[in-house]
Parts: sequence; C-alpha cells; structure tokens
Amino acid sequence: MKCFVALEKGHFLELVSIRNRPRVMWSRTPCTGISDLKLYVGNLNFDTNEDTVREAFGAHGTVDDVAIITDRQTGRPRGFGFVTMNNDGEAKAAMEALNGQDLDGRALNVNEARERSSSGGGGGGGGGGRDRW
Repeated sequence: MKCFVALEKGHFLELVSIRNRPRVMWSRTPCTGISDLKLYVGNLNFDTNEDTVREAFGAHGTVDDVAIITDRQTGRPRGFGFVTMNNDGEAKAAMEALNGQDLDGRALNVNEARERSSSGGGGGGGGGGRDRW
C-alpha cells in the first residue's frame, strides 16, 4: 500500500506499508492526480501580460502560477512562458483547448513543459591562440 500526502509544492510524504508495518518516507514523486502540471506556452504576443494568460487558462481550471520569460539584459518578454496548474486533467483540457487559439493576435503553442536538459551550459568562445594567415 502506498499513499502520498502533499505537504508543499514538490514535497510529498509517502506512507508505505512494509510487512504490514506502516513506514513514513519522504518522496518527490507524487501519485497521479495530485501533482502540478507545468505547461509551455509559446508564440505569446510581446504585449501579453501574466494576468491575460492567467485569465485564459483559468477558464479551464485552477492556475497556480504564470511565468512569462523575459530577457535578462533588456527585461523585455521573449515570447513564451509557463503556466502551472494543480490538476493534471484541467491542465490537459486547457492544453487541448488553447493550443492554436488566438490570444492578443497570436496563435498560441501550448505543450506539456519538458525538464531542462543538463547540457553543461553555454557554448564558450572560439579556439583562439593560432594565426589565421
């Protein structure tokens, strides 16, 4: 028997029965249905704000968080963001309903967000140190 209890975002208390003796263990893996689902939202208009995105996704369920990604140097939006919804079913319904739909004059691209790959950082500089001629 396994049971998960959500304590806070990303942390779960796992109650496990081992040889009919209950044990309490920490887990970062929730069971289906109580986990947050993060959606990637692409092709956002640069004038679209978090409230507009929250309203659009809120029509399909409870929105936990909206993050519109901005350029570090200029502070201007980069045209994409992430929406976190606390129910998988609502998030998938929002994804199906809003993918390709118009928001502030642009057709949205909505997908389930993927984890960042650990590619090891930036590209680095050129070879240098040798003459070209």
